[in-house]
Amino acid sequence: MATYRYKARDNKGELQQGALEASSQQGALEQLKRRQLVTLQLEEDAAAASPMSLNLNVELWPARLKLTDLIVFCRQMYSLMKAGIPIIRAIRGLAESTSSEVMHKQLLQVADELEKGRTLSAAMADHPKDFNRLMISIIHVGENTGRLDLVFLQLTDYFEQELETRKQIKQATRYPLMVLIALAIALVVVNIWVIPQFAGMFQRFHAELPWATQILLGMSSFFLAYWPLLLLFLGGAIAGIWYWLGTSQGGLTWGQYKLKLPVVGDLINRATLGRFSRSLALMLNSGVPLTAALSLVADAVDNDFMGERIREMRRNIERGESLLRVSSQSGLFTPLVLQMLAVGEETGQVDDMLKEVAEFYEREVAYDLKNLTAKLEPILIAIVAGMVLILALGIFLPMWDMLSAYRNGGR
Repeated sequence: MATYRYKARDNKGELQQGALEASSQQGALEQLKRRQLVTLQLEEDAAAASPMSLNLNVELWPARLKLTDLIVFCRQMYSLMKAGIPIIRAIRGLAESTSSEVMHKQLLQVADELEKGRTLSAAMADHPKDFNRLMISIIHVGENTGRLDLVFLQLTDYFEQELETRKQIKQATRYPLMVLIALAIALVVVNIWVIPQFAGMFQRFHAELPWATQILLGMSSFFLAYWPLLLLFLGGAIAGIWYWLGTSQGGLTWGQYKLKLPVVGDLINRATLGRFSRSLALMLNSGVPLTAALSLVADAVDNDFMGERIREMRRNIERGESLLRVSSQSGLFTPLVLQMLAVGEETGQVDDMLKEVAEFYEREVAYDLKNLTAKLEPILIAIVAGMVLILALGIFLPMWDMLSAYRNGGR
C-alpha cells in the first residue's frame, strides 16, 4: 500500500486536501471519486514510500489508541447513528475532527474498507491492537440486530467505568510509588557519594568499626566496584521476567500469584471480578451467546489465571451445566454474588444481575482504593525508619567512638 497526497474540490467547491492509502494511483482516484471529490492534484508521498525515512519509533513502539479516544469515538458514534447519519459519512467525519493521529489513521482505513462493502465489525477486526475482540463482537451483534446506536452507548458506559477504575488505581498508587522511587534514589546517592567520604575518615583514624558500619562500607565498595555488572544483571533480570511473563505458564503463575499479594491481592481480585461481571453483562445485554461471551470475557479480564478459570466455566456450560453451578465450582465468587446469579437465572435477567454484581465489586474496590494509602503508610514508614536506623548506626556510632577516644586521650 502506497500513500498518496491529494488536492480536490467537493460538491460545494471547497478545497479539500489530505492523504490516503491505496494499492495504485488508479485506486486512489477511485476512492476520491467515491467521496464525490473532483481531483485537482494527486501524487505519491515519496517520503512515506522511502525505506530510509522509516520512523523507528513507530515501527518498534507503534502508537495505540488511548481509552479516552475510544470513549469519545463511541459517544460520538452513538449520537451520529441516533441522528441517522450514514455510517461511512460518520466515520470520515470523525476521522477529520479527531485530534488523535492514530484515531485519524485507523478511521480512514476503516472507512475505506466500508466503501469496499465490508461491515464495520469486519473492518475494525483488521486492527486488533486498537479495537479488542469484545468491542468488535458487540458491534457485530449491533449490526445484525439493527441496534448499533444502543451498542455504542453501552460501550461508552463500559469504557468510562474502565477509565474511572484506572484513575482510582493510579491515584491510590501514586504516593507509594513516589516514596519507593525516592528511597531507591537515596540509596544510590548514599552508596556513591556519602559513605565513601566517611570510609576515608574512618581509615585515617583506624577506628574499630561496628557491624552496621562494616555492612554499609561493604555495600558501598561492592556497588562502586561492580555497578556496571549490577546494571547488566538488573537489565537481564527485567528482560528475563518480561519474557517469562509472555509464556503461557508464566502468565498463569503470575496471574495466580498477584491475587495472593499482601495488602493489594484481594483488591486486584475484586477489581478483576468487577471487570468480568461488567463485561459479561454487556455481552449478554447486547445479544452475544453465553458461551461466546465467556470466551471473549476471558481475554478481557487481563489475568491469565482467572481467564483459564472462565474458559473452564464455558466448557462446563457446553456440557449442559448451569451458569450458577459452574460459577460455584470456579471458586471465584462470594456466596452473595452466587445468590444474585441464582436470582438472575430464575428470573431470566442474568445480565441485570451481573450488572449489579459489577457495581457491588466496583463500590468495594473504590472504597478500598481510598483506604489503600492508609494501609501502605505504616509499611513505608517502617522501611524508611529501618533505612535511617541502619545509616545512623553505621555512620554515627563510629564517630561517637572516635570522639570518646579523643576525649579520653586528651585527659
